[in-house]
Amino acid sequence: MENLIKKVPESSQFSYEEQKSYIKQLVDQIPEDAKRILIIPPDITRKHSGAGVLTSIFYDFLRQMDIEIDIMPALGTHDPMENGKLKEMFGTGIPMEVFKTHDWRNDTIKIGEIPAEYVSEVTEDKVKQPIPVKVNECLIKGGYDLIISIGQVVPHEVVGMANYSKNILVGVGGFEIISVSHFVGAVAGVENVMGRDHSPARKLYDYAQEHFLKDIPLLYILTVNSTDIDEESELTRMLGIFTGYDRSVFERAVEFSQKVNIIKVEKSLNKVVVYLDPEEFKTTWIGCKAVYRTRMAIADGGELVIIAPGLHKFGEDINNDRLIRKYGYVGTEKVLDLVKENSDLQENLSAAAHLIQGSSEGRFKINFACQHLRKQDIEGVNFNYLPLDRVLEKYNINELDSGLNIVDGEEIFYINNPATGLWVAKDKF
Repeated sequence: MENLIKKVPESSQFSYEEQKSYIKQLVDQIPEDAKRILIIPPDITRKHSGAGVLTSIFYDFLRQMDIEIDIMPALGTHDPMENGKLKEMFGTGIPMEVFKTHDWRNDTIKIGEIPAEYVSEVTEDKVKQPIPVKVNECLIKGGYDLIISIGQVVPHEVVGMANYSKNILVGVGGFEIISVSHFVGAVAGVENVMGRDHSPARKLYDYAQEHFLKDIPLLYILTVNSTDIDEESELTRMLGIFTGYDRSVFERAVEFSQKVNIIKVEKSLNKVVVYLDPEEFKTTWIGCKAVYRTRMAIADGGELVIIAPGLHKFGEDINNDRLIRKYGYVGTEKVLDLVKENSDLQENLSAAAHLIQGSSEGRFKINFACQHLRKQDIEGVNFNYLPLDRVLEKYNINELDSGLNIVDGEEIFYINNPATGLWVAKDKF
């Protein structure tokens, strides 16, 4: 298949019919002898991306051919998707038996190892251990003629810009590469990583792509979307699709995403209010996007108010939830000390990384307004608690505009979806 690159002006929208036409071009290029295809889309935490729609379009075309189709959502460390969530994400036209569930701790097979010398080089000696690279065993043993990876290129706290090989190495990857690469991203510093291509973690993924993934029949479909959510579809506007096998396709998607997904504000903001969709954000593991996607825009001494009606636990993974409750979001230096002193963090570096990334480093106050977690739970992990009903009474999310608003004489900056954007003060990026 050739590299297909299509994008539209950021003020327009990649319509459903245009998406169908684009996917049809790809399907028409699939070799006639291809009998088994695996699709790897994102999970429900990326519902807004519209990747579920692309997946259903693919399935509708492929089922008309003599092809066996499996779909494995790229869960990474997230909760498995129940049938209701699968239907919400991918529609009702795909039989449930088509879906496979990835288990990052148990269903993986080793395909190589990133040497300690290289890890040390890209992390400037901050991390010096070798990293076993594992992926879900069905990518190796499943007998697939083509594996289609679908995902959205957006600023990301671990790797700089999400997707491409990350969708494989993390989305359907194993414990070690997930944990260590997340820790690598954290010690590099969110401000040094977010919105950039060649981050330390990306260099690790590039090494694995070049040395261990090149013989897997992978086709990457990378989308770039707007930061605003359409109220009717509950999806962001799709602005571009970039398709191919090699890194140049990812680089073009990165360049486009940097233009549309990095929002620069004139000056640092004193108060930011972020709304988390209850269907998408049920944990701080996901909900802390509100922290690291805004921290470069918030002034020292400022305040972040996170409206999280669906929040009911901290970690997606039971063990990670326990570690978050035990140690809390206490900043880089404290977390690094805790890692040195505690074997449970040493053995779960992705949790340690998350604790770093979800902290304000003491620069600004982080408030969570929620209803399912108690005040002592929120304060126990080093956040501030606000009663949800009082916050919603003060900040009517149905009346707030994206961006600057005046509420009770106070200037606030409102974000209704932190998942696809990076907000930065002009002098910080």
